[in-house]
Amino acid sequence: MTQETTPTDDVPADLRELAHLHGVRTEFHGFDGTVQQVRASTLVAVLEALGVQAASPQQVSLSLALARDEEWRHVLPPTLVVRQGAPSTVPVHVSHGAEAHVWVEIDGAEPHALARARRERRDLRQLETFVEPRTVDGRRVGRATFEVPTDLPLGWHSLHVSSEGSEARSTLVVTPQRLTLPPAVEDGQVWGLLVQLYSVRSRTSWGLGDLADLADVAWLAAHRGGADFVAVNPLNAAEPVTPMTPSPYLPTSRRFLNPVYVRVEDIPETAYLSAADRSLVEWAAEPVRAMATDPGPIDRDAVWEAKRAALEVVFTAPRRAARQAAFEAFVAEQGPGLRDFATWCAITEHLAGQEWPAELSSPDSPAVAALREQLAERVEFHCWLQWVADEQKSTAQRIACEAGMKIGVMHDLAVGVHPYGADAWANGAYLARGVEVGAPPDMYNQQGQNWSQPPWNPRALERAGYAPYRDMLRTVLRHAGALRVDHVLGLFRLWWIPGGSRASAGAYVTYDHEALVGILCLEAHRAGAVVVGEDLGVFEPWVRDYLADRGILGTSVLWFEQEEGRPLPPERYRHLTMASVGTHDMPPAAGYLAGEHVDLRERLGLLTEPAAVVRQRARTERDTYVQALTERGLLGEDPSEREVVEAMHRYLRAAPAALLGVQLVDAVGERRSQNQPGTDQEYPNWKVPLGDSNGTPILLEDLFESQRLRSLVAALNASR
Repeated sequence: MTQETTPTDDVPADLRELAHLHGVRTEFHGFDGTVQQVRASTLVAVLEALGVQAASPQQVSLSLALARDEEWRHVLPPTLVVRQGAPSTVPVHVSHGAEAHVWVEIDGAEPHALARARRERRDLRQLETFVEPRTVDGRRVGRATFEVPTDLPLGWHSLHVSSEGSEARSTLVVTPQRLTLPPAVEDGQVWGLLVQLYSVRSRTSWGLGDLADLADVAWLAAHRGGADFVAVNPLNAAEPVTPMTPSPYLPTSRRFLNPVYVRVEDIPETAYLSAADRSLVEWAAEPVRAMATDPGPIDRDAVWEAKRAALEVVFTAPRRAARQAAFEAFVAEQGPGLRDFATWCAITEHLAGQEWPAELSSPDSPAVAALREQLAERVEFHCWLQWVADEQKSTAQRIACEAGMKIGVMHDLAVGVHPYGADAWANGAYLARGVEVGAPPDMYNQQGQNWSQPPWNPRALERAGYAPYRDMLRTVLRHAGALRVDHVLGLFRLWWIPGGSRASAGAYVTYDHEALVGILCLEAHRAGAVVVGEDLGVFEPWVRDYLADRGILGTSVLWFEQEEGRPLPPERYRHLTMASVGTHDMPPAAGYLAGEHVDLRERLGLLTEPAAVVRQRARTERDTYVQALTERGLLGEDPSEREVVEAMHRYLRAAPAALLGVQLVDAVGERRSQNQPGTDQEYPNWKVPLGDSNGTPILLEDLFESQRLRSLVAALNASR
């Protein structure tokens, strides 16, 4: 296709260069194939969010001069991320003509390692590479190039330089060349259930699916279905008070868990409550437990109010010495990050909906320190909630593996966090302000999307040695057999939208993907976890090749895998991918085949074309897929809805995809969408309980009694 450029206001050449030097793209490819130019006003706003002044020609000129010499002002790069075994070098900037001694201390970048009496030290060899010296801020600076040893162990190390009596230090991260699939998965495609956990209720859960239900789903899926993994929605923390944000993809923290998923009765101390305290727990549970059979929207607020009351009772129960030691060890291991999260929760409760005063805007402020001491018991309570949630998360993974699953539980990492949440407060120094993350216009959202989330500031993250990113990954990967990374393209570039602007008036800001992806691979390797990246949308072709080269699985959705208007033959699917019929942002297969998604969008006023046109297009798409399935002998004449859904999964079973994800809603014939993009209050997003084709609730205990689910499982297992 011949690319055309859509003109906008002229952008001065020096502003373009400044944007380029700071990783801000001045153009992007529209979904219609044209190259769109980013407006000058957008570039100025995005640069300001990066801490770069560009509001006037004079500011642009000064910022440009600073940017051109920026790396020469630092003796070492703030962080150096390399691949194990790959040749790499590090530039060292010292006074021209001065000698430099460079060495690496193994595992010297982490606090626990600093306590070691002696650390292994490796000297680096200087290469005969001449680089013209440069005058920076009135000082003549030279660059020496040193070779990084290729046999350094994987991990977080520290890099040191000594020159002219002074020493500089930075972080060196050695990452795996690539992740490898577990041996048990390499032999052929394995399948698992894709589950919105909150929707899967049992007779013993409190009106919302929880971590005990997750363990039971995994056990049943393995023993009754032969599944090898269960993938769940993000279980990350929401607000500690009601109302609770329903979307699991807009958490207050991506690092810590939402205690609404805790099963109160499974906390060991519950067994030793007095009769009076046990009655308090039962009284709290009774009304919400009865909600399990309610076909209406899930009431998270009612569930959390009941659970919090019960959890506060259990928290006061004495803990045995070993249990108390385990709690204290968990708090010590999670470090300041847990303390800050728990402090934010306690202050949020304390303020009870009031606006946060300026003196509480930073976790390091004296006012916060005083309030943390005043609210010490509540801070401990929220630390304890994370401990018991972590224990139950661990139990779910253990039960999944003991049941024979090759992977176990696959957790999910959201793109970002709530702009006024715990992470935004605690990690404010590493986030860009005055901008929000979203997506440019595409064929489905022609106004673009604004996800209202603050992005990482790539420069601040690098200066911090990527510690906030590392700590988040480590906690998310605890007790996980796999991790799905939502919008993995965000590790390469994100669409930044200046505050108050339309979603379409943004610009892409690039990230050091070699660092972000490399660190993801390192932490997943340490956890022994498979990584799946949601790589859907508009992106450069090389991105998928890069992810595959690093051993990160992509995402293949049957409805999107097309070639010239026809379904892509399953044999041509990628190997390193998780294939599925649909996604959580689409209607279940049954509803999609019936065109109910068109009816819903029409009722909600979301269509940008006449309903008849969209409805006909949906029918044509359905007929095309039915024809393809029939041609492969997967369907007979006049197939039923159930037969078409099963044929779709058998179609994917023939693909070389490493993983096959089966949405639980498809397995039971559910027709209602869990999420309708483009809506807020108009649709009960993330509140739809699991039900059958009529919307009648299906409880966990009855799940594998569903004839439809058993038929699909039989079809899957017979296809191999």
